[in-house]
Amino acid sequence: MKIEGNLIVGQSGGPTSVINASLAGVYKTAKDLGVKTVYGMVHGIQGLLNGQYIDMSEHIKEESDIELLKRTPSAYLGSCRYKMPVFEGNEDLYEKVFSILEELNVHYFIYIGGNDSMDTIKQLSDYAAKYGKTQKFIGCPKTIDNDLAITDHTPGFGSAAKYIATSTKELICDALGLAYQKKNVMVIEIMGRNAGWLTGAAALSRDAECPGPDMIYLPELTFDMDDFMARVKALLEKKDAVIVAVSEGIKTAEGKYVFEYGHDSGYVDAFGHKLLGGTASHLCNLIAAETGAKTRAVEFSTLQRAASHISSFTDVQEAFMAGAAAVQATLDGETGKMVLFRRVKDVPYECTTDLYDIHEISNVEKTVPREWINEDGTYVTEAFINYAKPLILGEITPVYVNGVPKHIVLDEDILA
Repeated sequence: MKIEGNLIVGQSGGPTSVINASLAGVYKTAKDLGVKTVYGMVHGIQGLLNGQYIDMSEHIKEESDIELLKRTPSAYLGSCRYKMPVFEGNEDLYEKVFSILEELNVHYFIYIGGNDSMDTIKQLSDYAAKYGKTQKFIGCPKTIDNDLAITDHTPGFGSAAKYIATSTKELICDALGLAYQKKNVMVIEIMGRNAGWLTGAAALSRDAECPGPDMIYLPELTFDMDDFMARVKALLEKKDAVIVAVSEGIKTAEGKYVFEYGHDSGYVDAFGHKLLGGTASHLCNLIAAETGAKTRAVEFSTLQRAASHISSFTDVQEAFMAGAAAVQATLDGETGKMVLFRRVKDVPYECTTDLYDIHEISNVEKTVPREWINEDGTYVTEAFINYAKPLILGEITPVYVNGVPKHIVLDEDILA
């Protein structure tokens, strides 16, 4: 295998607790295979356009640094929410990217990210093909939402699911311990705009000593407020503590997010996505008003993607494996593709990597299959549980210093 130049890697979109494990896989594999310089884009493609990048060997120097990187949440290199526009009519912007790559003698480009990031890989590889550029572009998957097409699952989902299952179980214990005082309802709000993979993971809390949530609502199905209230009231007739898990993205038949009935800031992000949040609070206010029960709204929020102290060992291993596979693919001359996971078997769980055409993945959203949601739309099925359970297995012990986990981070002036 002839190595024709340097490699550059970037991170994009919402971080996960294992996105840096993929970065570690990229860096270690590239250096082990003889790549002279591995550059890191600071704040993804947006930072690269601003001339922000580092030589990673100046910052990752020991094997212990690699191990810390695997245990560090957030995006070590800094992330961005910037989607490259189509190149037709924006050729100057693309030429700027390629001039920077040529100046750094970068022949291999790896982008760790989700759906919008994979679109960037598609645009860059298509531009290179059209205009005779020699650089190779490979996408390395990342998203806690688990909504990338074709791949069995995505790095980041397993650890987020483990956090959700664990925290849900702990919250249920808390609620049951106080139920004798007054009937109470807890609504747990979990991330998920259009795909309910994370919310469904709340069902993984159910075991011999924990009943799991009473109901789970995913955004794949229309949310019926009247039916929901009737079910909550019926449950309160039978038990003192009711626990419900809901996706932040559930919508009514009117196509309106549930949280919008309570409060809508009107804010949208760089991709035009409405800022979600407040679904649990709105539902709790309605429940309290109609039943008199004590209510509590719990939003897992950013903790779902930042809790590296409870990362799934399986997830960390696979995230590293995805980064390594991305390097091998690009050094082999592949371009315009994404690394994906193929499940070999469930018991014992076994998974391998593969490559797939980026055009079949970018801008395609994978949602929970209807057959993995029960008939009345209030829970996930055993098929969902059997799918998700292997992904949360195992633990990776943090390195503790003075009682808190140690991480590896870039200097603030680099990330500024």
